Amino acid sequence: MQVSIIIVNYNTKELIKNCINSIYKYTQDIQYEIIVSDNGSTDGSIEMLKSEFPNVILIENNANLGFGTANNRGLKIAKGKYIFYLNSDTVLLNNAVKIFYDYWENSSDKENIGALGCNLLDKNKNINSSYADFPNINKSIYDGIKLNYGLWKLFFLKILGHQINQEKKVSIYQKKIGEVDFIVGADLFLKNDKNAYFDENIFLYCEEVDLEFQLMKLGKKRLLIAGPEIIHYEGLSAKKSVYMKEICSFSAIYKNISRIYYYKKNISKLKARLIKLLTFFIWTNPLIVKYNYKYIKKLLTV
Repeated sequence: MQVSIIIVNYNTKELIKNCINSIYKYTQDIQYEIIVSDNGSTDGSIEMLKSEFPNVILIENNANLGFGTANNRGLKIAKGKYIFYLNSDTVLLNNAVKIFYDYWENSSDKENIGALGCNLLDKNKNINSSYADFPNINKSIYDGIKLNYGLWKLFFLKILGHQINQEKKVSIYQKKIGEVDFIVGADLFLKNDKNAYFDENIFLYCEEVDLEFQLMKLGKKRLLIAGPEIIHYEGLSAKKSVYMKEICSFSAIYKNISRIYYYKKNISKLKARLIKLLTFFIWTNPLIVKYNYKYIKKLLTV
């Protein structure tokens, strides 16, 4: 087996259906398997996968184990020489799996490659978020101070009867080829070895950041390559209101928790504690505490 494609599913029945169909449509001239690790979906995903894709290897976790743990479940049974972690909200537009495989196999520097990815596309086929720099702990501290100041200022303005209405700028992504700090986890092509496992202490977000940070410490390159074409249906909206609920959405909450753990593990325990304290003051702000009070205990234990 040359490649094992691992997809985590959690109530994304139609998305994963489109994703798998695109794999079957475009993936040719390569031996591969598809493994779906389902985190306790209740939207009919299990039944659909069993009836429409009998050749897909289905792991029923019967609970939401988190992204990294679910991927690890798939990795444990994967037979491929390489692993391709693929999000359920992606669609292949060409023979991307074969392109990744051939690039690695034919590279003169193959022993120093740690991970491959590509420039992802949005629904309009414009460049989407595909990579980023490793998080900067000093910037996170600065951002935490700034956000605390802004939130408390808005709180007092609200008391005085002022309107709270701001807008968030739309991110514009640039095409990149070559080495990057980390490739986003929506499409991550790795060697099937111990370095492909995620840290299961991270429930959601920052899993790929931590994994690729470990690859960096081993001297392994993380490369974006030309050729593969993949749509990632994330971040479809344009302008978003910076309403307090967005700051403490499920995604924002777990990004904060995972980022603190990442900093504590990899950078500085002392500075990670400072970020935790700043986050605590953000989450207990009267404007948003009603949305995320149930996560405060989880924050304090990270």
